[in-house]
Amino acid sequence: MTRYVMVADLNRCVGCQTCTASCKHTNATPPGVQWRKVLDVEMGEYPNVERLFMPVGCQHCSDPPCMEVCPSTATGQRKDGIVTIDYDLCIGCSYCAVACPYQARYKVEEARFAYSDGPTENEALRFDERRIGVAQKCTFCSDRVDAGLERGLTPGIDPDATPACANACIANALTFGDLEDRESNVSKLLTENTWFRMHEHLGTDPGFYYLWEEK
Repeated sequence: MTRYVMVADLNRCVGCQTCTASCKHTNATPPGVQWRKVLDVEMGEYPNVERLFMPVGCQHCSDPPCMEVCPSTATGQRKDGIVTIDYDLCIGCSYCAVACPYQARYKVEEARFAYSDGPTENEALRFDERRIGVAQKCTFCSDRVDAGLERGLTPGIDPDATPACANACIANALTFGDLEDRESNVSKLLTENTWFRMHEHLGTDPGFYYLWEEK
């Protein structure tokens, strides 16, 4: 069995937003839509205030509430744990967006581009009309993962089989890999470090882990 997960090292993340920019470039998401974004979090009370940066997005849960409420079965889950959306089945009801405790889903009603005079070359190349009027979210770059596997590459190790955000991270704060493989990069990180998951108490079993050693 395989379960792909993402590990974010909050001790390393510098909040540069390179992962956000890389995701936007790779998927040509419209203005206001960020499948991968970084929260700027302040902790403590003055003058003892700390700051951390927290990458967020679809958590690719093992028990995704978005899938449970979808009336058209557009939201699905692959055997490797990646949560998917079938744009041809989605009816745009937004039930999934309401059910998602991570606010990871978006719905765009019309084509929008970065500039008013039309799409850039990259936006024109990667524009997907099927994403208009339906739910959309992070896919863990499943197209890259699948294409890489067909070439015998290892997701999380070989860049051509790894999500764009993890490839782009300048601080090596994002790591992608197979949680079921005890010798994988993500398994070793979770074994050797203190970690947590967002809203774990909800029982969604999210596939996004955060390394954090509180000082």
